Amino acid sequence: MFESTSQTHTLVTHHHEPSQDPSPHYYLHPFDNPGMKLVLIKFDGTGYNDWKRLFLISLSAKNKCGFVDKSIPKPVEIDPYYKAWERCNSMMISWILGVLDQNLARSMLYFKSAREIWENLAENNVQASETLMYGLQQSLYEIRQGHDSISTYYTKIKMLYDQLDVVDPIKSCNCTQCTCQISQKLIKSQEDRRLIEFLMN
Repeated sequence: MFESTSQTHTLVTHHHEPSQDPSPHYYLHPFDNPGMKLVLIKFDGTGYNDWKRLFLISLSAKNKCGFVDKSIPKPVEIDPYYKAWERCNSMMISWILGVLDQNLARSMLYFKSAREIWENLAENNVQASETLMYGLQQSLYEIRQGHDSISTYYTKIKMLYDQLDVVDPIKSCNCTQCTCQISQKLIKSQEDRRLIEFLMN
């Protein structure tokens, strides 16, 4: 009888305190705190894709990706999970701001949701990538062999292409059990085009 009462109490407690239930996305571990650093690298506006990947891995381990990918929308105020969402959202904001450069964090301070901060970071990265891509393409257009050896000239071009590949990587196919080999074909086409450009300069 005591065991049954204990189980009932546990279920009721979890129902009224969603942040204490390990199964939903609203659960917060007792060790979770606003000062926790989910990644060791602070994002300063550069290396966005690597930083994003590392942060999402840590976020996934805590079952919190839904707060940045829209799969956990904000409940209405009368929803029993509303306060739990608010608490988790505040924690998420602290986690994101805590791994941003000081100036970048200050510019994001007054956003009301982790999702808004996440989208703004992505938008800023697109704008920065477009500017960088333009600069790299301009450098490739203007570069000439001049008095450089073939080896030196090739190294300079390859460095520009390597940077361009980071900013604008070839898209991969998401098909299940894909046999189209589209990524390999795109890579081969890119290599052929770059070889021709190299020989023409």
